[in-house]
Amino acid sequence: MRRRLASAYLSSLVSISLVLLLVGVAALLLINSKNVSDYFKKNMKLSVMFKTEVTEQQALEYQPKVDGMQFTATSEFISKERGEREMKAMLGEDFLSVFETSPVPISLDITLKPEYVSNDSLSVVTGAIEASPLVEEVVYQKSLIDALNTNLGRISAVLLIAIILLLFVSSVLISNTIRLNVYDKRFTVHTMKLVGATKGFIRKPFLIKSAFLGLFASLIAILMLVGLLFLLKNELPQLFELFTPGMLLVVIGIVIAAGLVICVASTYFLVGKLVSLDKSELYY
Repeated sequence: MRRRLASAYLSSLVSISLVLLLVGVAALLLINSKNVSDYFKKNMKLSVMFKTEVTEQQALEYQPKVDGMQFTATSEFISKERGEREMKAMLGEDFLSVFETSPVPISLDITLKPEYVSNDSLSVVTGAIEASPLVEEVVYQKSLIDALNTNLGRISAVLLIAIILLLFVSSVLISNTIRLNVYDKRFTVHTMKLVGATKGFIRKPFLIKSAFLGLFASLIAILMLVGLLFLLKNELPQLFELFTPGMLLVVIGIVIAAGLVICVASTYFLVGKLVSLDKSELYY
C-alpha cells in the first residue's frame, strides 16, 4: 500500500507539472499575444517594384511619399546594383548572362505597421502604392501572411485541448492518490467521525498535503518553463526580448495559483465524498 501510494503521488506530481507547464506557456502566449504577433508582422516586408524606365533619383524622390503614408513603418531603397548582388548570391554569378539587359528592377522594401498586416488591409495598401505611375507592382507573400494570422489561433487551440486532456488525466491521478491515502487511514478517519470530528476538521490535513503537492508541482513547472525560455533565447534572441520580467512574474503567479486550485479543489470534493462512507464500506 505504501509503495502504491508513493507511486500514485509521483504520477500525480509529474502529470500536474506537465499541465502547469502548458498553463504557463498558454499564459505567456495570452499575455504577449499582441507583442508576439507584432514581432512577426514587423518582419514582414512588401517589395515595391518600379517600372524599368524609372531612375534611381525618381525612386528616391518617391520614397518620402511612401514613408508619409499611414500604413508605413519603415522603408529601404534597393538600388539596381544591390538587387543584382542579392540575386547573384541566390542564383549564382552568371545568372545575368542569359539576359540582354538586367531584369532586376529598382525597388523599395516596406515594413508595415502591425495593424495593417492582414489580407484585407494589404489590398488597400497595395492599391494606394500602385496608384503611382512609377510603380509596376507590389509583391508580398500572401500565403505567409495567411499562415501568420491563423497559426497563433491554432496554437492556442491545440494548447487548450492539451490542457483539457491533461487536466482530466491529472484529476484522475489525484483522485486515485487521495483515495489511496484516505483508504490507508480509513479507520483513523472513522474513529475521528465517531468522536464528533467535522468534515472540515478531517479534510484539513488532506488539504494541506494537497496544497504542498500543488506547490511542488508548480515549482517544477516553473523550472521547466524557465528552461524552455532559455532555449528560446538561444534560438530567437529577438523574440525573447518581448518577455519582460514583470510579465514573467505574472505567469509564475498564474502557474502557482493553478497548481494550488487543481490540487486543493480536487481533494476537497473527493475527501468529502470518501469520509461519508459507512462502516461497512471501510472493508471494500
